Amino acid sequence: MTRCSAIVRHHITVPRDEGYLSLVEDLLANAEVRGMERYIQHGTTTCLHHCISVSYLSYLFCRRYGLDTAAAARGGLLHDLFLYDWHTYRRAPGERLHGFEHPRKALANASRLFSLTEKERDIILHHMFPLTLTPPRSKEGCVVTMFDKYCSLMETLRQPVLVLSTALSEG
Repeated sequence: MTRCSAIVRHHITVPRDEGYLSLVEDLLANAEVRGMERYIQHGTTTCLHHCISVSYLSYLFCRRYGLDTAAAARGGLLHDLFLYDWHTYRRAPGERLHGFEHPRKALANASRLFSLTEKERDIILHHMFPLTLTPPRSKEGCVVTMFDKYCSLMETLRQPVLVLSTALSEG
């Protein structure tokens, strides 16, 4: 479990890390991104909280190892921007299961809302590897994929991943 201090931006609790926030502030300001708060992702964790956890942990890892922090933070935050409750979603005829379909839906939504780099597009599209057969092309994509699996498992087990506290002394 990662514990960090937090601030509330746009009525969303986010890590108190100005370097991270400078990379994702425009994404968090978007109403459709904030709308991910309406949907449960795993266990009792909302889709938005899941994406913030994946994004921030990926950002920290990439910062430590000299990788592209912007791509990891932004791709991680947008990787599940599919905007529906996948637990009750009724597939259209010919549509595959959510795990296979949602990366393309998330990429379509993210591309409609934001200008994305090729690396960010790849992170979103390939984060479900190995369920989907095509792996991410970048190290940052592999990092986001790894933290997506970790966060998903912990959330399903109802174990906290990223505990955000507003206390300034924590960090």
